Amino acid sequence: MRSVVVAVAITGSVPRKCDNPALPVTAAEQIESTHAAFEAGASLVHVHVRNMDGSPSSDPELFARVQEGIKQHCPGIIIQFSTGGRGRDPSARGSALYLKPDMGSLATGSINFPSIVYMNSAALVRDLAAQMRERDVRPELELFDLSHIHGARRLVDEGLIDDHPHAQLVMGIQNAMPADEHLLDILVGELKRVLPNATWTAAGIGRHQNSVMSWALARGADAVRTGLEDNIRIRKTQLAASNAELVQVAVSICAQYDARPATPQEARVTLCLPT
Repeated sequence: MRSVVVAVAITGSVPRKCDNPALPVTAAEQIESTHAAFEAGASLVHVHVRNMDGSPSSDPELFARVQEGIKQHCPGIIIQFSTGGRGRDPSARGSALYLKPDMGSLATGSINFPSIVYMNSAALVRDLAAQMRERDVRPELELFDLSHIHGARRLVDEGLIDDHPHAQLVMGIQNAMPADEHLLDILVGELKRVLPNATWTAAGIGRHQNSVMSWALARGADAVRTGLEDNIRIRKTQLAASNAELVQVAVSICAQYDARPATPQEARVTLCLPT
């Protein structure tokens, strides 16, 4: 039985407590939620932080508090900071990278979201990649479109990232890449052609979460992604009780494809991180 990295995106920048009361917003809630997800099988946590009013934040002090607590309670888990842009000043999106998390998310191009254009100019992408390289923070490439794979290739050619990155293919966002199994074949085929040494995962947004996870596992993905950032429901008529509950579902789906959740050490080996 092969091991698969189970990533949990605990909070994100869009869901609110009014959408699902289980959403962890404060640092203490995020630490507790991550610990429960870790116990359920997660070996990577994707971290956004929030201001007191629940809005997205780039405050390095908040990232530091969450990072410290997660390290204390979840030994070995891979900590990945978001450098995403919804609701955040572009100049501050890399402000917490000096804390040297294991990984940082890195979108390689712009895309239409339901209510905004998610702007990732070439200059900003290069700057974030350079900051990660300088601080030995491994990027997870957030790829929302076929062209973003080629944007990642340019970063490799320019020496800003190495030639074996970890890539996340994002599907199911309205106005962006639909959650279509045929499209995943195209994306994975192009990723393997353009970045043959990359590890990869795929994220399905909202109701597509479990379907995309299954498609990815069937195609030998190195990781799966779940969590309240992407999906606040366990089923159409029922809110998820916690990030841990969503991780438990991910683990059960992995078992259907003869896979088990990777230990933190195994996850670090898979993603080329220090053990």
